[in-house]
Amino acid sequence: MTKKNFAFLYFVVLILSLASCQKPEAVKAPVDKKAIADSAVNLYKRKLYTTQIDSILKKYNFNGSVAVFKDSVEIYRKDNGFSDLKNEKNIDNQTIFAIGSVSKQFTSVLILLKMEEEKLNLEDKVSKYLREFQTKQYENITIHQLLNHTSGLNNFGEKLLFKSGSGFNYSNDGFNALGKIIEKVSGKSYDENVIDLFKKVGMRNSSTGNLFEGENFAGAYLGNQKNFEKIANMPKRLGNREIGIAAGGILSTIDDLHLWNNYLYSGKVIQPETLKNFLNKSAERQHPIFGKMGYGYGIMMNIGKPLCYFHSGYIKGSPSLNIYYPETNTSVIILSNIADEEKGKSNTFKPHREIKNFTDMMENISIN
Repeated sequence: MTKKNFAFLYFVVLILSLASCQKPEAVKAPVDKKAIADSAVNLYKRKLYTTQIDSILKKYNFNGSVAVFKDSVEIYRKDNGFSDLKNEKNIDNQTIFAIGSVSKQFTSVLILLKMEEEKLNLEDKVSKYLREFQTKQYENITIHQLLNHTSGLNNFGEKLLFKSGSGFNYSNDGFNALGKIIEKVSGKSYDENVIDLFKKVGMRNSSTGNLFEGENFAGAYLGNQKNFEKIANMPKRLGNREIGIAAGGILSTIDDLHLWNNYLYSGKVIQPETLKNFLNKSAERQHPIFGKMGYGYGIMMNIGKPLCYFHSGYIKGSPSLNIYYPETNTSVIILSNIADEEKGKSNTFKPHREIKNFTDMMENISIN
C-alpha cells in the first residue's frame, strides 16, 4: 500500500471520528456514527483491493479468476482472460479449474471424517491398511505422518529420505496412499467419497479428474497468451499415477472454494476438536515460493501475523492458491489455467505471491 493510500485511509477515519464527537440536533433521529465510519472505511478498502489487485493482474497479464470474500460478502472479483485460448472463450463465474494440491485438504478432511466415524486412528500404521507398506522400511509409517509429510516418503518404492517423524518432505505419493486408506475403510472409491463431501457442503460445480464430463472446464496451457501449448488429456490425466486424484486431482470454482472455506473453518464439516487437529502446526517447511511456514494436515499456515491458512496448487498449466484468514473470516482465492514454465515456477506464482502479500498486509491493518 502506498503512503498516499495510508494517508487517505487515516483521513477518512479521522474525519468520521471527529463527526462522532458532534452532538446531534434534538429534532433529528439518532445517527449510528460507528456504522457510518465502518461503512466509509469498508468502501475505501474495497477500492483499495480493486486498485492493488487490478494492478497486479495487469502487471503479469494474469489469465484466470481472483476473488476476495469477507464472510459471504464479495469484496473483490475479477474474471480475466480465456478458459479456451484458441477459441477465446471468456472465463466467467462458472469456469471450473484444476486446483492441484489444494486438493490435499479434501483428502485430509476425509481421513478425519473416517476418524470421527471410528474407522481409523491417526496413529495407526499405514501397513495396517495397505499391503504395499508392509515392508521393513515402510512398516512404521503412520497416517499422521502422511498427513503432515513427515513420513520420510518421497516417491513410493524408493528409500525413505529420513527416519519417519524426524523431518519434512512433501510427498504426493503419501497423499495418494491416504486416498487408498479412505477407500479401504469406506468400501467406496475415493471419487465417491469426495463427491459425497461436496454434496454435504453444497459444492455443486466441483468434481474430480476421473468423473468430470461438463463443459465449463478451463483447459490448461503452457506458455503465454500469444504462444501457448494446450495440455493434452485434461482433466482425465489427473488420475494418472504421477499425479493422483487424492494428491492433486480435484476440480473446482471460485464460489465452491469460498463455500468450502466458510463451512470448513466454522466447524460445519468436521467437529471443532477435529478441526483443531487439522490446523495444528505439527511440522514446518521451507516453501520454494512462499518461504518458511507451518504445516498441519494438508494445510499450510503463516508463521507470525496475520493468522492465515492456505495451500498452493500446481498441475501443469494450472497454478492456484486458496487462502483463509480466520480472524476476519476472509477468503482469497486465485485460480489460473496457464503457466510459463520456461521462466520457472517462482515466476508463475508471482501474481499469487504479490496478492497474498497485499492481503496479509490488509489483514494486519484490520486486526490492529
